[in-house]
Amino acid sequence: MPDSLIHDPHGGMARLLEIMARLRDPEHGCPWDIEQTWETIAPYTIEEAYEVADAITRQAWGELRGELGDLLLQVVYFAQMGAEEGRFTFDEIADTISAKMVDRHPHVFGDESRDKSAEQQTRDWEKVKAAERQSKGEARVLDGVALGLPALLRAYKLQKRAARVGFDWADTGQVLEKIREEAEELATATAARDRDAVEDEMGDMLFALANLARHLGIDPEQALRRTNDKFVRRFNAVEDALHARGTTPGESTLDDMDALWNAVKRSEKS
Repeated sequence: MPDSLIHDPHGGMARLLEIMARLRDPEHGCPWDIEQTWETIAPYTIEEAYEVADAITRQAWGELRGELGDLLLQVVYFAQMGAEEGRFTFDEIADTISAKMVDRHPHVFGDESRDKSAEQQTRDWEKVKAAERQSKGEARVLDGVALGLPALLRAYKLQKRAARVGFDWADTGQVLEKIREEAEELATATAARDRDAVEDEMGDMLFALANLARHLGIDPEQALRRTNDKFVRRFNAVEDALHARGTTPGESTLDDMDALWNAVKRSEKS
């Protein structure tokens, strides 16, 4: 392949695929890229997906194109390794997802009527996905909920899947009661200084909170990200206030920082 494609600023997808093939070339490629494996690249894929989500959350549209490119590179990386091992090619990846999208949207690409509510579309989508899981031998209700998901998100999805077959609390009041029960069990384990029990009960508490979020129609990951951002914003404001006094958090008392924290909260709500 001539270098003209490598250096073509408008080479598009063909250019990126050729760049990756050259990077992985055993004789002339980059030593680092040649050494990478499925396992070493997977964590970068997760990280890049979060950076895409972060740019969208911040509405950093100028950064988003680059972040999407970084995420696309991960797919190209896996496609190149798949081709090297005779497993699949990039085109086969694209063909597979294209076929899936056509199959899952008979109301767009087939004869099925589009005259349905979004709720009905969701139910139909779930039926199609359930059939796909069954065809892959995933017969159990919770099969196919990815192990690699963040734990809070996986808890949410596990509960959502179980709820489809009726394994669910009837209302939020029952979930709140379960949270109170878990809080008492966590307090008991903490008082007993049983670390293993504390970890177990803490997991139960987080699982119950994820369930409450589902009942309230809230994405627990998004809610926690929002709180994380709020904590960073407020703590930075506390730190700035301390610097204005000529001191730092490490040199301040908890009472001093707590007073500034409350002042920041009041200013945000005013």
